[in-house]
Amino acid sequence: MSEIREIHVPDIGDFKDLPVIEVLVKPGDKVAFDDPLLTLESDKASMDVPSPGAGTVVAVTIKEGDRVSKGSSILTMQMAIDEAPVAQLPVRRPAVADPVVDIPPQPTIAKAPAPAVSISGPKPHASPSVRSYARKLGVDVSRAIATGKGGRLLREDIERFVKDALLRLDSSAPRADQIGGLNLLSWPDIDFAKFGTVEKVAMSRIKKISGANLARNWVMIPHVTNNEEVDITELEAFRVQLNQEGGKDSIKYTMLAFLIKAAVATLKAFPSFNSSLGNEDGEPILILKQYFHIGFAADTPNGLVVPVIRDADQKGIGQIATECAELARKARDGKLGPADMSGGTFTVSSLGGIGGTGFTPIINAPEVAILGVTRAQIRPVWDGNAFAPRLILPMALSWDHRVVDGAAAARFLQHLAALLADFRRITL
Repeated sequence: MSEIREIHVPDIGDFKDLPVIEVLVKPGDKVAFDDPLLTLESDKASMDVPSPGAGTVVAVTIKEGDRVSKGSSILTMQMAIDEAPVAQLPVRRPAVADPVVDIPPQPTIAKAPAPAVSISGPKPHASPSVRSYARKLGVDVSRAIATGKGGRLLREDIERFVKDALLRLDSSAPRADQIGGLNLLSWPDIDFAKFGTVEKVAMSRIKKISGANLARNWVMIPHVTNNEEVDITELEAFRVQLNQEGGKDSIKYTMLAFLIKAAVATLKAFPSFNSSLGNEDGEPILILKQYFHIGFAADTPNGLVVPVIRDADQKGIGQIATECAELARKARDGKLGPADMSGGTFTVSSLGGIGGTGFTPIINAPEVAILGVTRAQIRPVWDGNAFAPRLILPMALSWDHRVVDGAAAARFLQHLAALLADFRRITL
């Protein structure tokens, strides 16, 4: 037996009114459990809505460009009664193996001799209607940046290409652009190919989205970065001991888990770092959060994402380490949903597994601070009688000067360093 069931958008975390960028099914299509039905896009990532069961699509109730929230109707499906879902699966972000951009294409409309350019990767996919639209406007589709799923060229991409080209027609003279109220010169328009052979590589969707957010955050937030070094010799020995005591299937304790736990304790002592700027009746206010959701930067083949450990203050180090590993795996597999990346109050960015002696992390708005750490190194430290080898961890704290001042930032780092140097203090 079967019946027609209405399928809705499942829980998508804190997001509302997300645009539908692609509908992946049509009436008559047979779908299996977990097949993607449509793709949504937030300011953090794109994500697929999976099918909660197997069946045949009867009707699709949304279209590309519509905006949906939790509970919005997607389609109706003929399903076997035993396949009918009790609750829908969470959305997931598709893993799109887009290459990383080296040199972005330089759009132009004016006719000129073709430069010496080598293009790697597949040409952008475009429907006949989009190609026809591009021909009417005199746009070479191979030079426009495709933002659709899987490298698909959209009508909006053609329009954006034309607008950018028109803005560059008078680029021979410096021009000021108004960006966030700042009087900035326009971006230089350079034909790099005249200096030698270049390669144009498509930019991954994650990098397109995160790049715009990072640029906004860096320009709009008055960043200041404090640096500190902490002796983690005893903490590292304790971490190694815990891992040695565990069995084959036991928890793998990481330094990141200890950093998150220590950061939570420090945020409780300095609540302004666990806040966001807000506005009420036209006046700026500070929103102090009573919850502690800690994000951590995760490197993936398609770019950087920030999964969030929710309620980290209520979890032990072992549970935090386990969740970090699970979220990092989901990030690499392209299966993070919006709920996995929303609600963060503070972020830790660790480059310890790669190297470096320090860097300036960019604040992940609407948070007001971010902690960056690099690889710990053995150094000779004077103990009052002799030099002894100690493991020293460099830390960098970037903070929003509209909310925090230098003295508070210095005390925050000192408090954090004291916890990491002697982790017994976290019980006080």
